[in-house]
Amino acid sequence: MVSHFLDGEIDNARPEDAAWHIIPVPLESTVSYGTGTAGGPAAVIDASAQLELWDGASEPGLAGLHTTAPVDCSGPVTKVLDRIEDAVCLAAECEALPLVLGGEHTVTLGALRALKNLHRRFGVVQFDAHADLRNTFEGSPYSHACVMRRAVDDLGLQLFQIGVRALCKEEADFREANDIPHLDARELFLKGMPRHVLPTDFPDTIYITFDVDGLDPSVIRATGTPVPGGLGWQEAIFLLQAVTKGRKLIGADVVELAPAPGDHASDFAAAQLAYLLMGLGIPAE
Repeated sequence: MVSHFLDGEIDNARPEDAAWHIIPVPLESTVSYGTGTAGGPAAVIDASAQLELWDGASEPGLAGLHTTAPVDCSGPVTKVLDRIEDAVCLAAECEALPLVLGGEHTVTLGALRALKNLHRRFGVVQFDAHADLRNTFEGSPYSHACVMRRAVDDLGLQLFQIGVRALCKEEADFREANDIPHLDARELFLKGMPRHVLPTDFPDTIYITFDVDGLDPSVIRATGTPVPGGLGWQEAIFLLQAVTKGRKLIGADVVELAPAPGDHASDFAAAQLAYLLMGLGIPAE
C-alpha cells in the first residue's frame, strides 16, 4: 500500500507547501445497496502510484500535493462531518485547495460547510447518476441520498447537476420547485454535447463533486449502484473542462468508489479523475 497520492512520482509535500490537500474520508454509514466505499480512498491513492505525472495538459503534481491522514470516521456521522470541516479548513489555512476522497457521498457536506464559511457564495457542480435530493432517506437527513438537498436547503448553495438518470418523484418535484438546472444523461444522449454547459448566471466560483457512478459502468463498475447509460470518459472530461473554463475551482471530491477484487480499471479511472480535477484547479502559467 502506498503512503500518499502519486507515491513514487513525487514526495508528499508539506501541508504549507502544497497546492492541493488530498483528504481521505473512508466513511460508509448510510450505503443502501452495494457496500465497500470505506475502501475507496485507499484504493484511489494506491492506484495513483500508476499515474503519469503529465495529465495530458500539465503536471499538477509539481505544484505540490499533500495527502493527509484519513479522517476518523468513527462515531455519529455528524461528528465525522465536523472532522471533515476541520480538515478542509486546515487546507484553507495552508492556502491549498481540498480534494476529498470518499467514502460515501455524505462526505461532501462537510467540505461544503467549511467552504461556505470561507467563500460565502459559490456554486456546486454535481456529476452523478442520482439527484441526491431526498430530504431524508432511511430515517436520516445525512444519508448519501440527501447530500445535495442539504447543500441547497441548509447551505443555500446554487446547484447544477450533470449525468443524472435515476431519481424519485420527490426529487423531481424539488428540482422543479427550486428551478435547479441540470444536464441529464438522457438529454446528453439525445442532443449531444452543448456549446455552453452552465447557465450564464451561475457563480464564477465553483466546487465539483463527482460521484463515480456518474460515469457509465463500462468506465467505473466498482460503485454501490452502477446505473447504465452514464457518461463516457471523454464526455466527462469535456464537461469538466467546460464547467471550469473561466471559473475559479475552490475544491472538489471524488466519492462512492467501492473497490472490487481484480477490478483495477475502476480504481485507476477514479485516481486519474482525481488527478485531472487537480489539474483543472491549478491556473496555467
